[in-house]
Amino acid sequence: MLAQQRQQAILERVRRTGGVRVADLVRDLGVSDMTIRRDLEALADRGLIEKVHGGATVAGPGSTEEPGFAAKSVRQQPEKEAIARAAAPLVRPGSAVALSAGTTTWTFAHHLVDVPDLTLITNSVRVAEVFHRSGRPGQTVVLVGGVRTPSDALVGPIAVQAIRSLNVDTLVLGVHGMNARAGFTTPNLLEAETDRELVAAAQQLVVLADHTKWGTVGISTIARLDRADVLVTDSGLDKEARDELAGHVGELIVAEPA
Repeated sequence: MLAQQRQQAILERVRRTGGVRVADLVRDLGVSDMTIRRDLEALADRGLIEKVHGGATVAGPGSTEEPGFAAKSVRQQPEKEAIARAAAPLVRPGSAVALSAGTTTWTFAHHLVDVPDLTLITNSVRVAEVFHRSGRPGQTVVLVGGVRTPSDALVGPIAVQAIRSLNVDTLVLGVHGMNARAGFTTPNLLEAETDRELVAAAQQLVVLADHTKWGTVGISTIARLDRADVLVTDSGLDKEARDELAGHVGELIVAEPA
């Protein structure tokens, strides 16, 4: 396969799935890691894709663009893992915890599978699967119903009605973006409504957001910055942004990626 044909195949896959991993392309196209990285570089130089850690995603996100789970899962992986590790001690055994949908909360879920006597409420198909696969006795998982979004969230009136009847100790919320004016935001109007119900049901709000979320604004606000009791981010966030956030949230935790 010629370089041009290979790059076209890569571009079509990115557009179809929202994101690709270098390792998967090496396996599927039968070329070297270096060749794939050169192809991604060439496509990125033309503005056709956005290179991320370990792969690439579609270029040019806007306030209503909602990448699929596969696209988001290849972004900021070390940062998300560091955030998940730092946030794990905030969940106590025997508590009722809600997890919103998203790749950061999905990463976080892997750190909760060994917490005893946990009741988990989630609108994320992927998060529920993490606990289902673990099969730990003594844990209860409640997956609310609804319409499935590109990010594998269950949203809409069915989800909202189910959440309104619940009370949880802690909500761990993933967000699309955050800034001082708009607060915590998402590009999906129905997901914003569902997330707002999760916020209302929780005694404590913990937000997980890597540094790239700062300055990104989705079309709909979930909550103001000062609603967050704890915000866990990573050390890639610059000092000015840290100072801004520290002035709004209850506690700011900065995790250091490995």
